[in-house]
Amino acid sequence: MNMNELQNLDPATIGSWPGVVRALLFLAIAAAVLGAGYYFIVQHQLIELDRVRQVEVTHKAAFEAKQRKAANLEPLKQQLAEMKQSFGAMLRLLPNRTEIEGLLVDISQSGLAAGLEFELFKPLAEQPAEFYAVQPISIRVTGTYHEVGEFISAVAALPRIVTQHDLRFAPLNNDANNSKRTTPLRLNMVAKTYRYLDEEEIEAEASKGKKKRKGRRR
Repeated sequence: MNMNELQNLDPATIGSWPGVVRALLFLAIAAAVLGAGYYFIVQHQLIELDRVRQVEVTHKAAFEAKQRKAANLEPLKQQLAEMKQSFGAMLRLLPNRTEIEGLLVDISQSGLAAGLEFELFKPLAEQPAEFYAVQPISIRVTGTYHEVGEFISAVAALPRIVTQHDLRFAPLNNDANNSKRTTPLRLNMVAKTYRYLDEEEIEAEASKGKKKRKGRRR
């Protein structure tokens, strides 16, 4: 069959067309239907399938992360319990409000036991923080090198936390006959002890902090 014969085929008499031509026409129609079906149906389904797969990957990653957290839950609980125990032990080193006076007495007794003479022992204004308060004490004592060292060591060894700041030493005289260890010294320092706040005080400090933040925003 040549081109002229193909051009003379009548679409109204497809049934009388040669078998080869009818087969080719059927294949063309089938290809067109399949192509349209792919474009209008399968392509959108493939896009949706890719989206679902991405969601599946995201959910799988989230599940694995939660699974790892669940596997570590018991060790984390144990670690939290240890931290609470350690924090409680540290808090016990801080005196409460009623124990501060006894601690001040302990500090002064440490100086007297070392042989020092107190020229000044003045508790300053308390400085509240988030969950504790700082009680600074201005101290001025006189004594020998050995006595001053013994006092500093005794304060550091107190069972309650006491830190020592701004230590300033000055000789009381310049007698050349006295050695460094026997020359009387004057020590000025600030000792700081700490006490934990009770619940009411913590709430009061939190309220003050909120008011300060609001004031800054304005």
